[in-house]
Amino acid sequence: MEQTPLSLEQFSQAKRQLRVAVVTETYPPEINGVAMTTGRLVAGMLDLGHIITLVRPRQGADDAPAREPRFEEVLARGIPIPKYSHLKMGLPAQNVLRKLWATRRPDVVQIVTEGPLGWSALAAARKLRIPAITEFHTNFHSYSRYYGVGWLKQPVEAYLRRFHNKGEVCLAPTRALADTLACTGVRRVDVVARGVDTQLFSPTRRSDALRAAWGAGPDTLVVAVVGRVAPEKNLALAIRAFDAIAARRPDARLLFVGDGPAQAAMAAAHPAHIHAGMRSGVDLAAHYASADLFLFPSLTETFGNVTTEALASGLPVVGFDYAAAAERVVSGENGWLAAVDDAPAFIDAAVRLGCDDALRQPMAARARHSVRDADWMAVVARLAGIMETVVSQHEVRASL
Repeated sequence: MEQTPLSLEQFSQAKRQLRVAVVTETYPPEINGVAMTTGRLVAGMLDLGHIITLVRPRQGADDAPAREPRFEEVLARGIPIPKYSHLKMGLPAQNVLRKLWATRRPDVVQIVTEGPLGWSALAAARKLRIPAITEFHTNFHSYSRYYGVGWLKQPVEAYLRRFHNKGEVCLAPTRALADTLACTGVRRVDVVARGVDTQLFSPTRRSDALRAAWGAGPDTLVVAVVGRVAPEKNLALAIRAFDAIAARRPDARLLFVGDGPAQAAMAAAHPAHIHAGMRSGVDLAAHYASADLFLFPSLTETFGNVTTEALASGLPVVGFDYAAAAERVVSGENGWLAAVDDAPAFIDAAVRLGCDDALRQPMAARARHSVRDADWMAVVARLAGIMETVVSQHEVRASL
């Protein structure tokens, strides 16, 4: 893991050097919001001078744990997640973790995901009296209605509440989500936001050659949807919104970027649209910047990193009034918000921005400016501060 040199200003943000055990079931080079966010936070903690042990499932037969100054990986057993075979669910490993942390005791355990590996980590930390922080990244309980198992919603909510109440504090990416979790019975919730890489995601990545490959000329409207292609992403609404745009702009193009369990069926059912599949790095940034409007129809997000990536790339965003969109999008300024679950309003907003260049183009100019303060190091400093407080409080209790 490449580390940038420490500045004195950055190092001064850390009151003490912490030994942090991070437990997660997904991590780069896997491509998803949780993996990307965790990778950024780990890199930032290293930049602040902290010591990290990362526990994650083995990603493949050739996977080898990283060993670098102040950073090491411990690989756990895992099995493929149904319908997401490229991702692994960590298997229970409480005894292994207890032995590991009894020998090399961390100051705090940061548990990113709520699966069997995360539960094992909570149990091991509690047995060894090590403070643990949990994170809420994925609305698993909301997915149930998209997979025909709506009856699971309450049991999953109960499991998540029990899980997060076993830690010292549960971290949520927005204040609105933190308040929702508190209302459902999670006792201690704090907020650590998400950042965006504004050097990577930028309007300067726009590519005329890429647009030409999509069959788009200089004046062709390209509408983008980026993210996992799965039932819970509500992609049928994006298609309905685009169809309403295309009724008035027949040359408009709809671009899907991402992979997932519904990708093959989506491409077969809608061959006229552009299905770019999974993209990453500069290539992904070019796909964002080469579009003109971003639709985000999902109703199951805890945050939605793609929203801030689109804004940083100079795209006005049409989304629902929650998660990252509620935090970052101002209707009429850098996009348009519809009330949660108001599909007609979402479609109307998409048509309004997609069919009125004079309205949309100034929004594009303001979009990037609206995420100028989403700096990853500020996010990392916030996380480190919470960890320092948790560790200090634990030490006070232990001394009584």
